[in-house]
Amino acid sequence: MTQHDSDAEYEDDDDVPEWTDHVMATVAAEVRRRRKELRMSAQDLAERCEELGHPIPRNVIANMESGRRSNLPLVDVMVLAKALRTNPICLIYPIGYIPEVQRLPYEDRIAPWNAMTWFIAQDNGSLADRDMLRYQQEHIQAIAAARSAIASESYAQYAVNRATDATQRAKALREQATSLEQIENAKQRLRVARSFIRRDRGLLPYLPPELTDIDPPETDDDTEEFDL
Repeated sequence: MTQHDSDAEYEDDDDVPEWTDHVMATVAAEVRRRRKELRMSAQDLAERCEELGHPIPRNVIANMESGRRSNLPLVDVMVLAKALRTNPICLIYPIGYIPEVQRLPYEDRIAPWNAMTWFIAQDNGSLADRDMLRYQQEHIQAIAAARSAIASESYAQYAVNRATDATQRAKALREQATSLEQIENAKQRLRVARSFIRRDRGLLPYLPPELTDIDPPETDDDTEEFDL
């Protein structure tokens, strides 16, 4: 396949189909490799896809693996990945099993890892939504930290109530105080993350009942909550 500079004329329209063929061939080869690794026949894989709610007939799988299939919908990649006990991105960029991939038409081939980090927004390139992704990730991590600290505080309170001497009680009280501090720290992380999400007019993630005191009494009516 002929490569082009970014400012060159794209004279050969066949370059794009070559790229799509490359992507399909990469996925097909990884599906075949993974299927054989799991000792699944094409029929086994077809049946598993049907169990997942998106039938992919055996002959379609066979045609894909042999290169006779002309298209490969994203929904098929998603279901095939689940059926093969892996992730969709690992079928598209099978790190450790091929030396290079072509990320986009007219681009030189690069290491699968570099292509994957671009695909999952973990690269160092420009990304308009990078901040929102960071806020949402921080929100998820802060909720996990808060729930863990709440569980620890509950256990510490139980230990306080069951203490049989002053030494045990003092230790339990110290552990409880540490847990309460961790809870407050996690809640502060949530407040900050949610404030940035509101500022950028994003959808506010769902808060579990034990953390609903995070938000101020009156929130922006234009924001919504969704369950992560």
